[in-house]
Amino acid sequence: MTESAEWSVASGVGFTALVAAAARAVESRRAFPLLRDPHAEAFVLAAALPSALPTTPEAAAGDPAFPWSQVNDYVAVRSRFFDDFFAAAVCGDAVGIRQVVILAAGLDTRAFRLDWPDDVTVYEVDAPLVLSFKEKVLADRGARARCGRHAVGADLREDWPAALRGAGFDPARPTAWLAEALLIYLPDEAKASLLAAVQALSAPGSHVAIDHITSPRADEESNAAFREAARQTGFDVDVDTLWSGEHDYDPAAWLRAGGWSVYVSPITAMARQYGRPLAPTLPVGMLATVLATARKPG
Repeated sequence: MTESAEWSVASGVGFTALVAAAARAVESRRAFPLLRDPHAEAFVLAAALPSALPTTPEAAAGDPAFPWSQVNDYVAVRSRFFDDFFAAAVCGDAVGIRQVVILAAGLDTRAFRLDWPDDVTVYEVDAPLVLSFKEKVLADRGARARCGRHAVGADLREDWPAALRGAGFDPARPTAWLAEALLIYLPDEAKASLLAAVQALSAPGSHVAIDHITSPRADEESNAAFREAARQTGFDVDVDTLWSGEHDYDPAAWLRAGGWSVYVSPITAMARQYGRPLAPTLPVGMLATVLATARKPG
């Protein structure tokens, strides 16, 4: 990821955040959705792109130039998997986890749309500008978090743990961590550094969930697909600079080596389990996505 902590929804990384929000809006309108996000469309509209991203199933299916419906299925499956992860983390074990950290939270609205126990606190870590955009959209809608919530403005390549602790995070308590659609932007060294920080901040009994891509061909096909999507919406982004281009680091293996119990599933298998098989014509990077959860013993 080449952008600084000053990235916003109007910058390169912001485009993918808006695509994911549009996908959640589409999913929310399906007859049998994998998730419901009542705020997703508001983000897309507030971004005021020259040509709007599709936010309904009809609009997503009606575009022959870009496989919006297929991308929407991918985002819906990934999002539902992590929704289920949080449900298990806060309701499992003896008492359940009450401290949640979402890294690179972007336009994530889980603090507002999931059913949390009353005493859960969610920390959302991301660049200040994108958090500011999200706060304004949610405030304009009168949205209220369904748990304790802290937005933590920080650059994930710098001392974000200090900012997190400054917001009230307690490393002595078990935590449920999420890094969704994050590792693809980071070079391998930064991925290792990020997980090392998570390891250091995780008390026994903590959980972590991640997704990562295992194919060296991921960037070429993904770049071509998202270049077309950006062209259609008039978004000024150099797609070739979005992804790190490094896919050798295996976060699941790193977690196992650190003593975590790890569960891994290809997203294609999880999609079939959810009754939403992914189209084989999706970019190879999406089809090669691996979803992983892990628990630190204790």
